Amino acid sequence: MRLTVLGSGTSVPHPRRSSSAHWVEAEGGTLLLDCSGPAVHRMAEEDCDWAGLDAVWVSHFHLDHVGGLAPFLFGTKYAPQTRERRKPLFVYGPRGTRRLLESFDGANDYGLFEQPFPVEVREVAPRAEFELLPGLGASTLSTPHTSESLALRLTDRDGASLVYTSDTGFTEALAGFARAADLFLMECSFFREKPVKLHLELSEAMELARLSGARRVVLSHLYPEWDDVDLAAEAKRLWDGETLEARDGLRLNIGD
Repeated sequence: MRLTVLGSGTSVPHPRRSSSAHWVEAEGGTLLLDCSGPAVHRMAEEDCDWAGLDAVWVSHFHLDHVGGLAPFLFGTKYAPQTRERRKPLFVYGPRGTRRLLESFDGANDYGLFEQPFPVEVREVAPRAEFELLPGLGASTLSTPHTSESLALRLTDRDGASLVYTSDTGFTEALAGFARAADLFLMECSFFREKPVKLHLELSEAMELARLSGARRVVLSHLYPEWDDVDLAAEAKRLWDGETLEARDGLRLNIGD
């Protein structure tokens, strides 16, 4: 698998960090982990095959994670690059994903489901196990952020694994869910003294990294307070493993 960070930031406008979105290439196809508004154009900027995208994962319904999905479908409906596409686009997400998309669609009768190709919405429950793409297994875990929030673990045929927390508060269950993952892609909204309970700060993220035994950690969903902090150096004070700061455009191979 290969990861490209499209958006390492939050809902707060930032000159170098777009809102949440991550592109995953696997043997069985391509997957977009969350779809913020900027993701629609960030895919093109990073030369991702957005017209051939196989699946979208929606972790929860905050707009900095799902606000680009309707505009993306509005674009694919008319784009010349998708005129000949016939393979389906799968949209996976928590219960309520279809209703959310239908609400976007009905706001102005956009016809988002009237595409040259089928759009298949598949709602999944916590602790579900399923094949997300051919040869790419997936499992989910409920997380303390919103009532529908789900973390996702991906495992390919070769055993390479990626765990994506999306937004979450602290729970040791995430460490078990990410046990020995090749890449633990974790939110870390705040450096210290977090102002809200249902996000992570660095000490909590590093505790989850330590408990999980993950091979490598990438911290994303970074608020502007991180701009003047050496994230990797601060992380090293708390955990001896490899911690990387997510940056828009970062590319990583998983499982090498």
